[in-house]
Amino acid sequence: MTASQAGPATDATGATGPTGATGIAPVPRSRPVRAARRGPRAGLALAGAVVAVAVLAAVAPELLAPRPPDTIDPVNALAGPGGGHWLGTDQLGRDVLSRIVHGARTSLLIGFGATAFAVVVGSLLGVFAAAAGRAVDQILMRATDILLAFPGLMLSLVVVAVLGPGTANATLAIGASLLPGFLRLARGQALAIRDSDYVRAAVVIGRGRGSVFVRHLLPNAVPPLLVLATVNIGSAVIAGSTLSFLGLGPQPPSPEWGAMLAEGRDHLDTAWAAAVFPGLAITVTVVAVTVVGRALQRRIDGRDGHGR
Repeated sequence: MTASQAGPATDATGATGPTGATGIAPVPRSRPVRAARRGPRAGLALAGAVVAVAVLAAVAPELLAPRPPDTIDPVNALAGPGGGHWLGTDQLGRDVLSRIVHGARTSLLIGFGATAFAVVVGSLLGVFAAAAGRAVDQILMRATDILLAFPGLMLSLVVVAVLGPGTANATLAIGASLLPGFLRLARGQALAIRDSDYVRAAVVIGRGRGSVFVRHLLPNAVPPLLVLATVNIGSAVIAGSTLSFLGLGPQPPSPEWGAMLAEGRDHLDTAWAAAVFPGLAITVTVVAVTVVGRALQRRIDGRDGHGR
């Protein structure tokens, strides 16, 4: 039998298919592999959509909320989901969905604001510790070690106890609890950059400490902190909701997810929606922000979504 009369080529498993120039049939990519690769991308896209909706709710809540968040309707107090209230009402008859949408602004403001405070102050102090000399570095590092000895939530409670409750004070308290981690990372980055050739060359040609600090150390030490910040935003949102749950965050009648959860826990037996849906808002938002942050971290580190 000649080659032109031969049947289709078979691979090692007995499957038939066209052959290439080498006479070996190509192995098709299996569906499970393609599905496994689409899975992380679909999850990241979903997380990104959740973050986008949360940001939209924070920026323009009127576009998503069906009614004002502070409208009291005692007749429909503690109503279940349905009718004119998709997620039910709270103990004062206020629409739960509207309060969740409007509460996104306060919750995300605390999370983003606290993280931004920690990044800015931590960057400046960490780079300054690396550039100022051994004595200043030792003082700042020992102070950082003292702060790291306290759990983050406990440190936030101490700051709020001193400053008093409120959105601004809660943001500052959470930022203070995040500050030591960013400070140490900025210092480590600055120390590595300080010993690089281009910084040494800048010193040799007569650049002063201030010029080296502004033009070389600070710009190159900040980017890794921004990656860490995206991961820490979720933790800051949880910490802000925790303070609000304890009554130390934004004060009534301002809508905030942690405060709504605290108000609804007393009515779980009669109106479960008043507590469950604010808790879901916290959980879903934090998970989505963390997924997006870790994806960005992998991309910056040079890995794709499959761990390579």
